Amino acid sequence: MESHQHEQHHGHEHHHEQHQHHDHHHHHHQHQHHDHHKGHDSTGGHNEHAGHHTGDFLKRFWVCLVITMPLLLLSHMIQTWLGVEWSFAGDQYLLLALSTFIFFYGGWPFLTGMVSELKWKNPGMMTLVAVAITTAYSYSVAVVFGLRGMDFFWELATLIDIMLLGHWLEMKSQMAASRALESLVELLPAVVHVERHGQVSDIPLKDLQHNDVVLVKPGEKIPADGLILEGNSDVNESMLTGESLPVKKSKDAKVIGGAVNGSGALKIQVTGTGGDSYLNKVITLVQSAQGAKSKTQNLANKVAKWLTIVAISVGVITFIVWLMAGKELSFALERMVTVMVTSCPHALGVAIPLVVAISTSLSAVHGLLIRNRTAFENARKLTTIIFDKTGTLTKGSFEVQQMIPLNNTFSADDLLRYAAAVQQNSEHHIAQGIMRKLKEKGMELWKSADFTYMQGIGVKAVVNGKDIVVAGPNYFKQQHIAMPVVPAEVDQSTDTVVFVWIDHQPAGIITLADGLRESAAAAIAALKNMNIKSFLLTGDNEQVAAVVAKKLNMDGYLANVLPHEKQQKVKDFQDKGEIVAMTGDGVNDAPALAQADVGIAVGSGTDVAAETADIILVNSDPKDVVQMIAFGRATYRKMVQNLLWAVGYNVIAIPLAAGVLYPSFVLSPATGAVLMSLSTVVVAINAKLLKV
Repeated sequence: MESHQHEQHHGHEHHHEQHQHHDHHHHHHQHQHHDHHKGHDSTGGHNEHAGHHTGDFLKRFWVCLVITMPLLLLSHMIQTWLGVEWSFAGDQYLLLALSTFIFFYGGWPFLTGMVSELKWKNPGMMTLVAVAITTAYSYSVAVVFGLRGMDFFWELATLIDIMLLGHWLEMKSQMAASRALESLVELLPAVVHVERHGQVSDIPLKDLQHNDVVLVKPGEKIPADGLILEGNSDVNESMLTGESLPVKKSKDAKVIGGAVNGSGALKIQVTGTGGDSYLNKVITLVQSAQGAKSKTQNLANKVAKWLTIVAISVGVITFIVWLMAGKELSFALERMVTVMVTSCPHALGVAIPLVVAISTSLSAVHGLLIRNRTAFENARKLTTIIFDKTGTLTKGSFEVQQMIPLNNTFSADDLLRYAAAVQQNSEHHIAQGIMRKLKEKGMELWKSADFTYMQGIGVKAVVNGKDIVVAGPNYFKQQHIAMPVVPAEVDQSTDTVVFVWIDHQPAGIITLADGLRESAAAAIAALKNMNIKSFLLTGDNEQVAAVVAKKLNMDGYLANVLPHEKQQKVKDFQDKGEIVAMTGDGVNDAPALAQADVGIAVGSGTDVAAETADIILVNSDPKDVVQMIAFGRATYRKMVQNLLWAVGYNVIAIPLAAGVLYPSFVLSPATGAVLMSLSTVVVAINAKLLKV
């Protein structure tokens, strides 16, 4: 365990050298996080691989495979099959030496794995393998030193080889340990512009103090929570709060560390660094949810647990029965050992990892990255999916909906051309929406002069000798003019309305809204067919939420939800007994994603969401959620088929090994091994048949 712990921390030290911008608090936090996870691996499930990383299994596999070769040739049984006779004095001691190496070197991960599984009172795969190899090894050693019977050295070696390979496959398909906290910290800038005693200087983030005054230039990240002393800007907090629109901020407004500053320069007084900051509260929420979730166990482990119990109990019973039947000790022992070795099916070691490896690579091709296998296996049981509106069901960007001329002088296309000409110098989300529309229609972009940005109102410029103003309703207030009537077909509760003035006359209206993704409605309908309820979760107001939910025919919506309440909303559903999936893309979704039974991050979102999620949808397409569930179900079916094969082999082999048909037929270790190989081949072929 310690080596694992150490590795993790070691990684963080390295991380600190690269980004010197964690204050000490963060450092402390990361240590806490790892202690909290002691014994858990990042993918859910207990940390079976304490101190072993993926490459380690592969290395052990190759080394053992090489040593297995001479070991097979030395085994009397294999020689009998090949029809050769190579025995020489002391050959069994050489055999013993090679096997001892394989047992300790190749079997080490399983032996340590068994110890940690038993410590968690949760025996699984590792325990099953460890019991089988330990029994086989101890018995074979006794045979070398004079016990009557056949040794099991070559079964021991092949079993260890196959299990190492299976484990490597399984781990390779699970991505590396979670970097959730690192990506959270990376939302903060490395260097901060601090004003002290009238001088501005650049310092590393970790040296930032409470009450420092910081300058944030346009486009930069805000380094810590604080209050604006001077300046006006739009601040994009979407990755933190999920609010799709940049928020206007001026003097005395609060800002959150990690948000991105828009068009204006700000001077900020720092109110919260480190542990007090919003970001850190999110980190804590994520940790507690992840910790709770990693207790679950996947299918292969559950089966292994039962097989272990069966193997040991049947083994012991066999031993007692034969002794009482008056057989000699060596016979009773051989039967017991045969039962215990046979009952660890190679097929089980390969069955699940193969399906896992194949399904993981197939899904990756289709834009699903699976980070947590246990959650993916649970996808088939989902009853409710909660969609975070921004960026999942909607595009998360403003699109022009309607262009309505208010008089006959200018056409809808004129409005667009004039508006775009003025807006081309602005970074504002409305400007970007208008520019996209112009590009989409393939119109030329006119030149503009004398561009002016009117804070909180709009923009103006001169185009083709005409004075053009593109502004929201506030412009009328400023000019003290009555606002023209907005046509009834515009839904002002969901659409943003801007007016285009040409030479001091309102010439028309352009409306923009966060557009729904094309595939959203189809995805919701498909979920309905699967009997899965869908809810919309959003920070937006009731009206917007109701409109989107109704358009998509969803089961309901939760509006005005503040970021820190999202996790609670997921929990409320779970408390009602629902199995919940959550899709989201921001830092503010991270705790909810970690809380949900299946957390789905949408690709275009922040790294943080991706790190706390179980599954990442690369293409941000809600249709992929449906595909993911269908594929999860298919994968699960394959796993069950394979387990039935692996276990079916046992149902036949164990009684025969125990000697039910004695004396007419006793399953010799050799025949057991052949049966075992057959079931492994069947399972491997079956896994290959998995289709998306």
